[in-house]
Amino acid sequence: MSMINYASREINCKLVYYGPGLGGKTTNLEFVYNKVAPGSRGKMISLATETERTLFFDFLPVDLGTIRGFKVKFHLYTVPGQVYYNASRKLILKGVDGVVFVADSQLERMEANIEAMQNLYDNMTQHGYDLMRIPFAIQYNKRDLPNAAPIAELQAALNPGWSVEDPARQRLTPDPDHPGEYLVWQQDGAWYERAPHFEAVAATGEGVFDTLKAISKAVVKTLG
Repeated sequence: MSMINYASREINCKLVYYGPGLGGKTTNLEFVYNKVAPGSRGKMISLATETERTLFFDFLPVDLGTIRGFKVKFHLYTVPGQVYYNASRKLILKGVDGVVFVADSQLERMEANIEAMQNLYDNMTQHGYDLMRIPFAIQYNKRDLPNAAPIAELQAALNPGWSVEDPARQRLTPDPDHPGEYLVWQQDGAWYERAPHFEAVAATGEGVFDTLKAISKAVVKTLG
């Protein structure tokens, strides 16, 4: 989880972009890196696999202020999309503070999305993390493609809602980004919660910073 550097007065937080291969994780990070002021970002590290790259860089957002006099530095990572790189996926998730699942909206990629989501749950569980207890957001990427699945279909498959057992969390919570929808709701006497979701076209940057801002603010909230 977050690490405090007293010498530099920084709180270091780790954000991991997870999802199926070639779904847009790398494109998200490249867009953010190119838009962040050079003076507030570190060097981008790229580890190439046969079909895609695992990226990492850190940056200091200028708009989040400080927490008890400490600046918040975010370290952004992608994971390899292919299942046979699972050891790398698991290693990158260690010490994570927030997760963004980047789903490929194309209809023919639904099975790959579901497989990657299940893999995320399995790896988080092995680390002892509860995905519903840490900042987590889903980005539905490639919304500009003609074969993009309807959001309702993607939500049903990847973000249907999970049972809320903790009474403290059992309160109606509107989704601030989707009027008329809820992140926590009651149905047939039971309470459910789903992750916030965002639509994106990472190749053009649409939705990229909306996703990043949401997960960053959620992480900062846990530090307070």
